[in-house]
Amino acid sequence: MVKSFVMNLMRCFMRIFFYLLYHPFAFAYDFVAAFVSFGQWKNWGRSILPFISGTHILELGHGPGHLQRFLLNANLTLFGLDESTQMIRLAKKRIGANQKLTRGIAQYLPFASESFSSIISTFPTDYIFDSKTLSEIKRCLRSSGRLIVLPAAFPSNRFLKWLYKATGESPEALDESIKSKMKEPFVKAGFQTEVQILDVKSSRLLIVIANK
Repeated sequence: MVKSFVMNLMRCFMRIFFYLLYHPFAFAYDFVAAFVSFGQWKNWGRSILPFISGTHILELGHGPGHLQRFLLNANLTLFGLDESTQMIRLAKKRIGANQKLTRGIAQYLPFASESFSSIISTFPTDYIFDSKTLSEIKRCLRSSGRLIVLPAAFPSNRFLKWLYKATGESPEALDESIKSKMKEPFVKAGFQTEVQILDVKSSRLLIVIANK
């Protein structure tokens, strides 16, 4: 019971922290992201690029616009959605005031059905696993469209060694356990889903590829 209380308290604290970081303290987001990722944040986000299909792309939770800026150079028709007015403001400063950035939430996407060939999201919060979110994503994807999500990344050194030791599982067994758990909400929503674990430099990345 005490353990459950502590876990709930930690979750509450993290929600408040990320809300503050994403809204009133959005100006500090890049610094915090770079610090916690050992400078790998932008590279981690770009790891989803090889999985993108088609030319009409929607990014959910575009944040300060780093990935948007990179994608603009790839001759794509690009859209972005974010609930934070502060993040939209930062992104427009980075990529231009005329870019197609919309304020909204993923559970009620303000786009026509079958609008996008790919929908992408890097380091989203729990909203990405919400059945309403996944239903809306499926509605907005074209018939052969796909959702690509980068839900987590971490340095692949001491942390992983500690994690394997703490769980008592081999790296291979733990990888399969993570993949299986990560797939569940996407499969339940009707997506044909694959989860990949990529080793990039000194990091490990989880990438979900969910095809409509």
